[in-house]
Amino acid sequence: MRIDDLHGNAPDRSPITLLLVDVINDLEFPGGAELAAAALPMARALAKLSKRGRREGCAIIYANDNFGRWRSDFRAQLRHCLDEPVRGRPVAELLRPEDTDYFVLKPKHSAFYSTALELLLQHLETRTLIISGMATESCVLFTANDAYLRNYRIIVPSDCVASAQAEDARRALDQMRLVLKADVRPSEELDWLRLSAERADRPNGA
Repeated sequence: MRIDDLHGNAPDRSPITLLLVDVINDLEFPGGAELAAAALPMARALAKLSKRGRREGCAIIYANDNFGRWRSDFRAQLRHCLDEPVRGRPVAELLRPEDTDYFVLKPKHSAFYSTALELLLQHLETRTLIISGMATESCVLFTANDAYLRNYRIIVPSDCVASAQAEDARRALDQMRLVLKADVRPSEELDWLRLSAERADRPNGA
C-alpha cells in the first residue's frame, strides 16, 4: 500500500488510517498538568508513528474537540496551542499536522459522533483504524467503541495514548483489548506490511 509520491495531496485510499484524538489541546483545565506529563512521552512515540504512517501512504486524521463552542476552528486551536504559553504546547509542537492530513471537529467524546469521520473513512476505504491520543479512558475509549460497532479492525498502541492517571489508561486498554478485540501492542511492534496482508482478502469486520 506504499504511496511514494502524493504530489502534495492526501491519499485517496488508505486501508490503514491513523486517527489522532484531541492531541491539539492546550491542557489548561483541572488535571491538565498530570495529563500533560503523560502526554509528552506519548507525543514522542506518536510523532514517530505518524511519520512512519505518512511514509507508508497512511491517511492521518486529527479529531479534536470544539470545546463546546460551535464557532471553534481547528486551525485557530492549533495556533493557540503553538503560539501561546500553554501546557499543551510541547505536545502540539511534536504533533503539528502536515498539509496532507485531514481533520474533523467533534462536539462530544467519540470522534464518530456528529462528525464526518465515518464518511471520510468510507471514502478512504479504511479497514484498520489505529486510534491514538487522549485521554485513554475517555475520548479514545469512546471512539474505539464506535469503531468496533462499525466493524473496523482496531489498533490502540499502548505508548500512543495518555491519561492523567496511569491506572486509568491500563484499565481502558485492558477493556479495549478484551471487549473490542483491539491490538494494544506498542507502536514499534506494528508491521504495516503484515497488517495490509492480513486485511487484503478479508471483508470489513472479519
